[in-house]
Amino acid sequence: MQVNLSGHRIVQLPMPDPSPSADAHRRTRRDHAAETAEDYVEAIDDLTQEAGVCRVVDLAKRFAVSHVTVTRTVTRLVRDGLAETEPYAPIRLTPKGKRLASAARKRHGIVLDFLRAIGVREGVALIDAEGIEHHVSAETLRRFAELTLQLRSAGNEKVSAH
Repeated sequence: MQVNLSGHRIVQLPMPDPSPSADAHRRTRRDHAAETAEDYVEAIDDLTQEAGVCRVVDLAKRFAVSHVTVTRTVTRLVRDGLAETEPYAPIRLTPKGKRLASAARKRHGIVLDFLRAIGVREGVALIDAEGIEHHVSAETLRRFAELTLQLRSAGNEKVSAH
């Protein structure tokens, strides 16, 4: 039996196994990091195509975050082989980063076209597509694309060609 300095008995209760909760939190952080990476490589690709270069300040402006946040994220992209940069130099995507940007852009387009096809208002569709694109399974994405084509074939003008 343990006793504290006041003479009160200390009862040790068994601690719950933290692994299920810890695993869920780890998975959430990993998923969020993957979403952020996709958003950043897509933005780097867009900015490079629009302006010829992508700088930390450009990404900070695009995402309305601090340059410190951008620098940390870009450091992770470099670590993961998605981007290359040097101090005070533009940020460039690696071939792996370009493939990820292309895949993210394609998923975004499929989801956005589907939302438009079912009559979601443009502003809402743009916002929702940004979130859905990161969480949709390959099967659901395939069905979105198939249904969008069916709606387009049926003459629904709301659907853009993708």
